[in-house]
Amino acid sequence: MVAAGRRVAVGLGAVGAVCLLLGGCLLLAGPAIVKEQVLKNVRIDPSSISFNMWRDIPVPFYLTVNLFEVQNPQEVLQGAKPKVNQRGPYVYREFKYKTNITFHDNDTVSYLEYRQLFFRPDLSNGTEDEYIVMPNILMLGAAVMMENLPSFVKLLLSGALAGLKQEAFINRTVGEILWGYEDPLLDTINALVPGLIPYKGKFGIFIEFNNTNSGLFTVNTGMKNISQVHMVDSWNGLKKVNYWRTNECNMINGTAGEMWPPYMSPTSLEFYSPDACRSMTLVYEQSGKFKGVPTYRFVAPKTLFANGTDYPPNEGFCPCRQSGIQNVSSCRLNAPMFISHPHFYNADPSLVDAVEGLHPSREEHALFLDVHPVTGIPMNCSIKLQLNQYMKQVSGILQTGKIQPVVMPLLWFAESGYIDGSVLSQFYTNLVLIPSILDYLQYIFLGLSVPLIISAALVMMSQKSSKEKHPHDPTTQSPPPQPSETTPLLQDTGTQSQDTAEA
Repeated sequence: MVAAGRRVAVGLGAVGAVCLLLGGCLLLAGPAIVKEQVLKNVRIDPSSISFNMWRDIPVPFYLTVNLFEVQNPQEVLQGAKPKVNQRGPYVYREFKYKTNITFHDNDTVSYLEYRQLFFRPDLSNGTEDEYIVMPNILMLGAAVMMENLPSFVKLLLSGALAGLKQEAFINRTVGEILWGYEDPLLDTINALVPGLIPYKGKFGIFIEFNNTNSGLFTVNTGMKNISQVHMVDSWNGLKKVNYWRTNECNMINGTAGEMWPPYMSPTSLEFYSPDACRSMTLVYEQSGKFKGVPTYRFVAPKTLFANGTDYPPNEGFCPCRQSGIQNVSSCRLNAPMFISHPHFYNADPSLVDAVEGLHPSREEHALFLDVHPVTGIPMNCSIKLQLNQYMKQVSGILQTGKIQPVVMPLLWFAESGYIDGSVLSQFYTNLVLIPSILDYLQYIFLGLSVPLIISAALVMMSQKSSKEKHPHDPTTQSPPPQPSETTPLLQDTGTQSQDTAEA
């Protein structure tokens, strides 16, 4: 019994020690192993897991466009408030891929990223063949741009506009408005004011958006310094742009907007947007989960498009108007164009009041990024922007009528996408499930080791106490000797002695 009890105690102690050892190893080495794998696989390197995702984005992206139809164009020409109706959405499947990928010796890589758009009528509310009444962007923009020119030049332009039957509002199809239409006004403007507009033949809001790249990006690979991975080193060879009035506003900060360095803190993130001609900062809002994957949600602060009066650091983006819209004329051929959140969300209320039919809301018009903080990879995003045009009556150009000065919304669009399918499964397994299992195992092993070792000690103490209390216990003595083959001889000898005595 003592030997058996001792064996039980030794077995329990051995198993407990093994559990303690495994738990301790996982506690100390587990996070380091996971971190090593993360750092190895988020670098821009052909051997990393995320490289193919970075090169050919597998996430299905969609471009959703909503146009603002002007419902009272004749009244607007007489000085009335514009009344608009949102049309759409018109949805396009967006494919992104990188070409000209070139690695450099200074831990950077250069590339061109192209995008292709394909109309999805099954997801859209309308077709590209629908007609919509909108401001004549080209004519009204040229009028404002030429406002300070000599009167005779403006009269020449007005006469030319009349000859070309140009009006302040046009009735065109969605496809023409977005992707271009023939307009002889382009050649006329170029003849009167050479170099004013670089377009020739066709004009469309997104004419340079499809089958084009967003410029030559050079970003850090993270091979030597993982904290700099995906951070932009230069764009089109520039360390900073020259569109704005201050160095701070001209800086190219953050990443290219696709991924961020791993192990993010819940503060803010930055990216450079060629479409907005500037770097943009989003701030942390809350933690959450996207299909089981932990995320940080980043949103636009109210100061993103604030004017210089309300937010002095934005003074460099001026000349400014009301808060909530940013003047992008300096990077849009000096055309009077502004960007904002859709429906002037988070903007000065006067902008909303100046146009009837706008209904800003956080749920529909706020942009967001849900990023996995461990890897810096976006899981779900929707970047929303609105394009607006400043228009007004310009003396000498009769076509502008009596239009009151107004920042007119033209359209708003959202680029949205989220990780799903096999990509999500692989991501979840490698970066969420396995680390979670390792995390749970370390506590299971440590939790088991304590009762096992205590049980072993108790068994040993029980055996020792029992032996001290019962030193002569038969169960603790050696068994008596067994009869041997000599016993019959002893019995015979005893019988013979008895017979002798009787004789």
